[in-house]
Amino acid sequence: MGRRWWPLGAAVVTGGVVLDGVAHLSSVPVVSAGTGVAVLAAGWWLLRRPAPLAVVDPGDVAGWLKRLEGMQEQFRQLEDPGAQRFPFRTEAPQLTAPLALAEASPTPSTKPSADLQRAADRRAHRRALALDSQRALLERSGLTLGVAATLECPQERQPLLAQALRGSVPLTLQWSRPLPSWSDSWTWPEPLASADALIYWLRMPLGAADLRWIEALPRGLPTWLLVEHDDGCEPVALAEELKAQLPLGPAHNLLFWSPQATSLQRLLAPLATELGRRAAALRHDRQLRGLRNLHDRWQVELEALRRQRFISLQQRTQWLVAAGVVAAPLPSLDLVVLAVANGLMLQEMARLWQCPWTAEQLRAAALELGRASLALGVVEWSTQMLASLIKLHGATWLVGGAIQALSAAYLTRVVGRAMADMLALSAGVTEPDLQRIKREAPLLVARAAEAEKLDWSGFLQQGQQWWRARQASSASA
Repeated sequence: MGRRWWPLGAAVVTGGVVLDGVAHLSSVPVVSAGTGVAVLAAGWWLLRRPAPLAVVDPGDVAGWLKRLEGMQEQFRQLEDPGAQRFPFRTEAPQLTAPLALAEASPTPSTKPSADLQRAADRRAHRRALALDSQRALLERSGLTLGVAATLECPQERQPLLAQALRGSVPLTLQWSRPLPSWSDSWTWPEPLASADALIYWLRMPLGAADLRWIEALPRGLPTWLLVEHDDGCEPVALAEELKAQLPLGPAHNLLFWSPQATSLQRLLAPLATELGRRAAALRHDRQLRGLRNLHDRWQVELEALRRQRFISLQQRTQWLVAAGVVAAPLPSLDLVVLAVANGLMLQEMARLWQCPWTAEQLRAAALELGRASLALGVVEWSTQMLASLIKLHGATWLVGGAIQALSAAYLTRVVGRAMADMLALSAGVTEPDLQRIKREAPLLVARAAEAEKLDWSGFLQQGQQWWRARQASSASA
């Protein structure tokens, strides 16, 4: 339904943002009455659309499960090979009025290949298995304590350790094979990563592999470093040495053991008591930790899919902005920033990132990014680069209003990328913190501008194709 209203939304992109411009920037010039009508119509259409539902706050196990189930649906929508996403051509449409763009005709849908469908089904099946595995871990009773080391633990010590840790709560010891001295990823294997707590058996002197494995410990996993040392060593000195070498956090505890001086049962008796006392809390933390880790992995995959869809949306919007500037050259590129803030690109991005913010909140956030773009000189840089190309190529393709149009398109590209970064960082936030966005906007825009500069040649090639297509369209018209 929203696709029918694309011409009205495009009017916002090209010039229908003057009311916001008057409110926020003093440099906006006076515009025609026809533009004001487009402003009122487009603004009314944007504001009357219902805002997305607020994101569930995953403060407990049930909340995290609901969030993960919702992410499965987002994966299904983004990975559906037959879905017709952003079905608008990216070249400039013909202009039917000075400040209104003709609706872009949808590209013909193509039948998804069987290979794409099978690949999507396999990924969905793996995610379903991962979530089922987490549900099974939620029902695990007692405590599971992992025991790991880079060297083989003597067999006679295993029953001693089990007996020393025996307490009021059923305890399962999960012994691992010796951890490898080198790894590509330094990722802790299962089931150690999903244990309620971990004992890392460490022998002095400290090895390089020990350092890497301790650095890679799962975040938040309660870990006791069982440091075996000779009888003549002082535990206080060893503690200072280890703290200077290891990235120890609040979840890491040190236990010093000299087999000649202390029995293992006596050393671990306080730990057995603590495990029994904290059993419920350890289980609950392990449940949340497993769900969070799965959520983090899925979030990375989701973000990659969203960026793929965003590229199409970004290219479509930048050429619509350029076409609008050519049709009615804007006296100030400040208007272009506001056009980005009020355009349909923000509405599409909000749906793509499942952002619950209102249209007003989205525009306010994008306005801060636009201001930062102007303050950092994105427009000046792109204009100077285009002007230098004119000197090199003459009248080959950069003529007339092309400089202003392409500068506006490039500014739209940078602000759109910065907006995508901001939406990714704001996942799950029900409303924007404008003060924080204002503080972080220069950094977001600087990163986006630097990333877009790396693809400057690609942008110019797209600009050439767009300009030639526009000239050919004008000639045929």
